[in-house]
Amino acid sequence: MASSLTCTGIVWALLSFVCAAASCVGFFMPYWLLGSQMDKPVSFGTFRRCSYPVRDEVRQTTVMLEQCGRYASFQGIPSLEWRICTVVTGVGCGLLLLVALTALIGCCVSDLISRAIGRAAGGIQFVGALLIGSGCALYPLGWDSEEVRQTCSNSSDQFELGSCEIGWAYYCTGAGALAAMLVCTWLACFAGKKQKQYPY
Repeated sequence: MASSLTCTGIVWALLSFVCAAASCVGFFMPYWLLGSQMDKPVSFGTFRRCSYPVRDEVRQTTVMLEQCGRYASFQGIPSLEWRICTVVTGVGCGLLLLVALTALIGCCVSDLISRAIGRAAGGIQFVGALLIGSGCALYPLGWDSEEVRQTCSNSSDQFELGSCEIGWAYYCTGAGALAAMLVCTWLACFAGKKQKQYPY
C-alpha cells in the first residue's frame, strides 16, 4: 500500500489521532467539574451538565433529576466565559480532528502529504492545541456562576473550587492538546516524504 508518509509520519498520524480523540472525548463529556447538590453527584462540562434541580409540582418540592444533557440553548450556558470556552475549545478540537484524519488518509494515499504540507499541518495542530489550551484556561473564570456556587457549597469563585473538584474530562482535554502542541507539531516537520522531481 502506497503511503505519502515517512516512518516518523506514520507515528505522527497515529499520535495525532490519539491526541485529537482524547481532546474531543474530554470536550464532549460533562465531567470537567465535579460536586454535589442535595446529596446527589453533579458534574459540569462547558456546554453539558449531569444532575439538575427540577420542581416537583405533585409534592411541591425541588428534586434532583439525575440525567445528563446539554443546555437548552447557547444562552443557557451559565456564564459568558463558558460560552467562549465552548466555542474556542470546539474549534480547536475540530482543527485537531481535521489534521488527524488527513494524516491517517496520508498513510494510505501516495503523494498526499509532502514536507511542506506536513509542516502546514503541524502549524494547524499548534493553533488547534493553543485554542483548546485557551479554553481550558478560561474555564475556571466561570466558577463564580450561580449554578456552580449551588453545587460547590456556595464557596466557589473564579479559580476557587470550594467543595468541588476538577474532573477527568478536563485533564483529558488538556492532555490531548498539550501532547498535540509539544509532540505532534514537532513530528509533523518530518512526516511527509520529499517530493520526487519529475523532468519535463
